[in-house]
Order: sequence, then C-alpha cells, then structure tokens
Amino acid sequence: MNASSPRSSVFRRLWPRNLASQLILLLLAAIVVVQAISIYIFHDERRIALVALARDSILARAVSIAELLEETPPYLHSRVLEASSTRYVAFWTGEVPLAKEPGKSRFEQRVQNYAARQLGSERTIHINLHSDEKRGPSWRNRGDDGKESWRDVPKSERPRHLKRVMNKPEDLSLSIQLNDGTWLNMATSYRPPPGAFIPLVVQLSLMGLAIIGIVAFAVRRVTRPLRGLADAAGRLGRGEDVDSLPETGPSEVRAVTSAFNEMQERLTRFVRDRTRMLAAISHDLRTPITSLRLRAEFIDDEENRTKMIETLDDMAAMAEAALRFAKDDASQEPAEQADLGALLESLADDQQDLGHACEVDVEERIVLSCRPLSLKRAFRNLIENGIRYGGSVKITAKALEADVIVEIFDHGPGIPEDRLADVFEPFVRLEESRNEETGGIGLGLAIARSIIHAHGGTITLSNVAGTGLRVEVRLPKGN
Repeated sequence: MNASSPRSSVFRRLWPRNLASQLILLLLAAIVVVQAISIYIFHDERRIALVALARDSILARAVSIAELLEETPPYLHSRVLEASSTRYVAFWTGEVPLAKEPGKSRFEQRVQNYAARQLGSERTIHINLHSDEKRGPSWRNRGDDGKESWRDVPKSERPRHLKRVMNKPEDLSLSIQLNDGTWLNMATSYRPPPGAFIPLVVQLSLMGLAIIGIVAFAVRRVTRPLRGLADAAGRLGRGEDVDSLPETGPSEVRAVTSAFNEMQERLTRFVRDRTRMLAAISHDLRTPITSLRLRAEFIDDEENRTKMIETLDDMAAMAEAALRFAKDDASQEPAEQADLGALLESLADDQQDLGHACEVDVEERIVLSCRPLSLKRAFRNLIENGIRYGGSVKITAKALEADVIVEIFDHGPGIPEDRLADVFEPFVRLEESRNEETGGIGLGLAIARSIIHAHGGTITLSNVAGTGLRVEVRLPKGN
C-alpha cells in the first residue's frame, strides 16, 4: 500500500487537469496502442507480398530469357543477358550450373514443375530457394566452407557485375539447361525495402495534430460556457449580482446554463422578497412598540412599569437591528477587491480607541473579492462578541491556495458544546438576564453568519481548552 502511493502521487501530478488535455492524451494513447498492435500483427504482410511478387516476376523473366536465348544467335546472348540483369538479379550462361541439384522442398518442386511446363518437360531445371518470405535468408546457400553458392562458379563464367549484384545474402538461384548443353544461371539478392518508419511517424503526427485541433475546438465549445457558469456560480455564492449568462455551446450545456439562469433569478427574487418583508415587518413594529411604551409610562406600579419599559426597549432594539440588517442587505453593495488585513486592522483600531484589548496578526497582504462594508460588519459583530464575553481578542489571518482563514480568539468562558450551533440562531442569547449591555440582542452572530455565507464562506465555533472561544471564518479569494 505504501509502496504504490509515490507512484500514484506522481501519476496525479502528471495527469492533466483540464478536459481538453485529458481527451487529447487518451485519444493519442489509443491511436498509438492501436497502431502498435496493427504493426505487430501485419508487419510481415507487406514484405511477404513484395517478395512473392518479385519472385514471380523474376521466374517469369527467367523462363522468357531461356526461350529468347534458344531463338537468338549466340553473338546476341551476352547483350540479352546483360540487358535482363538488374541490381537485384544477375543472368549468365556457363558450363557449370549455379544450382547443382534440383530443389527438394514442396515450393521448389512446384516452381520447377511450373517452369518445366512453360519450357517443355524435357528441360532440366534446378531451383534452390535460400530464404523464405517470413524467416529471411537461411544457411542453405552456404557450402561447407561458408561461401555463397555463386562463389563456386568459375571466375571465367561469372558476369562482371555479379559481385555487385550479390552484395546481399543470396535469395534464390536457378539453373536451366539449354539445348546446346550450357546452363542459364540466375542468382538473386532481392530484399524488400525496410519498414517505412518515417512515413509512419509523419502519419501519426498528422493524425495527432488533427485530433488536437478537433478536440480543442470541440472541448472549447463546451468548456468556455462551463467556465463562465462556474465563475457565475462562485459570484452568486458570494452574494454578488449575476447577469443572465448567454446560452451557447452544445444543447446539454445550453440546458445547464438555462437552468442556472432560472435558478439564480428565483434565488435573487426570493432573497429580495424576504428582505423586503423583513424590513416591512421591522418598520411596522416600531409604531405599536412606541405606542405601548407611551402607555407603559402611565402605569402606577413602578416595578411593573420598569419591567414593561425594559421589555419594550428590547423589542424596539430588535426591530431596529432587524431593520438595519434588512436595509444593509437590500443596499446591494457591489463586490470589489479589498485588503483584508487593512479591514481587520481598522476594526482593531476602533476597539483600541474604546479602551479594549484587540490584537491583529496578518501573515501577508491578503486581497479578496468581497463586499467590504458587509464583511466589515460581520467581523465587527464577531470582535464585539469576543470582547463582550472574553475581555480581549486576538485576530489572525492567513491565505491558502484558494481560501482565506481568519481566526478570532477570546479569553472568555467559552460556549457549552451542545449550544455551539444554537448561538447562530436569531434572537438566541446564552446570557439569560435579557440585559442588552451584557447579553446583546441575539442578532450579532446570526447577521455575521448570514454575511459570511453570502460571501460563499463558512464560520465555525470551537472551545479552546483553558483559553476561551475560537471563531474560524473561511472565505474564498474569488477573482
């Protein structure tokens, strides 16, 4: 298991991440594998066909030359033989047969019978095959001394170009006895041309270029709208306004884009309707609360009057907080690039001016796409919450590859583990005295979480043993 992990890690690093590169690599690998299998299976077919064709042509020519020599005067024989010889085959006549004995293999006997039928059954024909199409040259063409058979021919009978023709191992030797008792000898050193490696490379290269072009064009039509869709989804998740995307590309991509446009339109409409309703309710509550407070002033019982006024003040504060939150949410602040370190330091300076201990530690300059005023309000709520319960706050921020992590530590008593999730609910206060000075209204953390979620981030709370509460905010950097 451990031995394979380095290999898998290397594979993951080398494997391309984008769709176009993956498709191109897979198609090229498939073509190379198929070509390699085809070459392995059929690499001999071309050579076998060429060798068989050349032998048929050479044997037919030998029969024709034997008939021609019988019909022409002897003084023309040398010219006929020289004209018939090529770079692969040599013809000559002499007293000594090149092929001393008739061939004994089935193929040799079949060829000898064919030549005898063409020339007449009374002819003596010897054919020795020194190689076959598949295995190439054999050692049958060598004598006991290891020489080729044509070297046994007396030098006086050898044609002058024989040595030049036989610069490769002997392929086939033939001897046909003529009417005057001499022998028509033929020696061949034919070999098919080597495998065409360069044309194969050119073919594969052209095919690879064609595949790259076609795949790049096809994938570009798919990935371009998908990249736009991913960017729009990220901006929508951060609470930014997103225009409807153009529906381009294949039908499947157009369907996805259309569904996204419809979804973001519904979400935007839902959020705006909810915000307007919250603002309307908060606004309408101010009048009856004010009226009740005026009536409470006329209550004779001082204790009841004081409690009722405190309760109405709490209700008025809640309504005002909800109204401010609704107004901020409805203001549709545009997103922009902001320096997170400068934003946190300004909040810390505000708390220090009020006499509170607030420390900021930012590793480096961090710039992210956000709505600065909304994000500033979220962090202000978190910092004030830490100071309220812990007396002092320390803030740290660091940037990862795609995210930013902000941590806020206080030195308070922490939160019971079973209540960590409850504190994010609106109007939930762990301080049961209902005193705004000590317990707040109960909207601070709810508003902070709502703003952070609107930026596509997350917020988590955890107790740190012996030190207090830790708040972790994770935000995407955006573009």
